[in-house]
Amino acid sequence: MWRKRKLSVIDKDGFRANVGIVIANQKGQVFLGKRIGQDDSWQFPQGGILPKEPLEKALFRELDEEVGLSSQDVEITARVRHWIYYRLPKQYIRHHSYPLCIGQKQKWFLLRLLSNDTNIKLDKHKSPEFDNWQWVDCWEPVKRVVEFKQHVYREVLKEFEPIIQQCREVV
Repeated sequence: MWRKRKLSVIDKDGFRANVGIVIANQKGQVFLGKRIGQDDSWQFPQGGILPKEPLEKALFRELDEEVGLSSQDVEITARVRHWIYYRLPKQYIRHHSYPLCIGQKQKWFLLRLLSNDTNIKLDKHKSPEFDNWQWVDCWEPVKRVVEFKQHVYREVLKEFEPIIQQCREVV
């Protein structure tokens, strides 16, 4: 029996629309969150786009839900121009869901933290995504994210790295 997905935007090819978020601080480091209850699972904040939800609204909703920051805490400094895709490994595909999701297509944003990082509140909402976080060197997340997302992180960081370095130079 098929289980219908609610509130997901999945295209005709089976890719779920998603926003990805890279947050840079004034030292040119990026935020990396540890997924709740998973000892060695680190990633950037990301999340699904609701039906008819504008990208920036999804971005700020996910930023609030996952990191506890608001639009006043950050500044959008860059975004990727095209969708970046990844496929889920076969063991993660929920074959009994409709529509079938085989992966994600993501629009990535680079945010510069304007406020103090004490405003980061991972437990602001009932169902937190992360239980720990840290500032890391720009390329460190590529080594620490799950293997099937590494190509996405490389592509995103290649585009964002010069801007992240500019954040450092302003200080």
